[in-house]
Amino acid sequence: MKKKLLILAAALTIAGQSFAQLKLWQKGVVTDEFIYEKAPYPECHASTIAETPTGFVASWFGGTKERNPDVCIWVSRLVNGKWTEAINVANGIQNDTLRYPTWNPVLYQIPGGDLLLFYKIGPSPSTWKGFMRSSKDGGITWSEQKALPPGFLGPIKNKPVLLKDGVTLMSPSSTEGNGWQVHFEATKDWGKTWTMIGPINPPKDSVNAIQPSILFHKDGSLQILARSLNRAVLTSWSKDKGKTWSPLTKTSLPNNNSGTDAVTLQDGRQLLVYNHVLPPGKLTKGARTPLNVAISNDGVKWYAAAILEDSPISQYSYPSVIQAKDGKVHIVYTWRRLRIKHVVIDLSKVQLKEIKDGVWPAMTGYTAPVVKDGNTKEL
Repeated sequence: MKKKLLILAAALTIAGQSFAQLKLWQKGVVTDEFIYEKAPYPECHASTIAETPTGFVASWFGGTKERNPDVCIWVSRLVNGKWTEAINVANGIQNDTLRYPTWNPVLYQIPGGDLLLFYKIGPSPSTWKGFMRSSKDGGITWSEQKALPPGFLGPIKNKPVLLKDGVTLMSPSSTEGNGWQVHFEATKDWGKTWTMIGPINPPKDSVNAIQPSILFHKDGSLQILARSLNRAVLTSWSKDKGKTWSPLTKTSLPNNNSGTDAVTLQDGRQLLVYNHVLPPGKLTKGARTPLNVAISNDGVKWYAAAILEDSPISQYSYPSVIQAKDGKVHIVYTWRRLRIKHVVIDLSKVQLKEIKDGVWPAMTGYTAPVVKDGNTKEL
């Protein structure tokens, strides 16, 4: 009995320390909410978020289980501080006897134009096809479904970006049928016509990446950060506006074979949302918890910024991140496959601590970060 009590006391102490650390790492979190409490389906995944002229819109796929034919694309809007009941905007019905699941919606708001919704339909990631719809009223109503050209998938998980020319919308994409390969799909007319760049890594290479995010740097270069089978977040760089890319290499950050997302902040820094988890041993896949936020001045050296979730129960995964016009960072992600979580971070309240040797640092107190000319000074 005494031994059991000691074990229980130790467990409670560890849990208390973990909870205390989580609170310290959430100083910048100003909103932490579920987009819905109940839904007409048991599971959900792969959410995305965009800011429209009339407010925020989120989307995800939901059904009995990922890969099941009844999985559909759902959309909700943030109106007067509350998320609306989600509407079903796309399904995989092919005919009276054949139905496929839908996958990985991605939202993009055209500056001064329509809201675009990209998604996939098909029995698996190696065989799915790309589709899109558009909305002229911030996600209330949607156009008819449009198939992307054969061979084009659209943004595979993370948002497309508008290049500095103000014309080219570049979608970060990837395939899984012949090994994990990253490529890009560009359009200069908002999805009417497309061109392809890549793949940037050879098929069945020793470096395997999918689901990249595109970042901008002050010198004009582009960078991607991607999910991998190599136990690390992978990166590649372009010095010619995305026409050619350097070989994929490992960053100092771990990856658990789960999706990440990143965004270039208004001050020029880079922000990444990911599971800071190194799989055990030589495994390529690890737990999808905790869910972390890191910030970098240069895309190379990273600082711990926040822990959104750290429970050992279930998973917290597949984040989507944007920075709103008011400067706040909005993140949506899968919460235990049961609901979609929405978190807002006020960057002025975030403390940054350098991540050394890939190890997430301990938080010992709170000091406001010092940001000058878009660069974070070490604390």
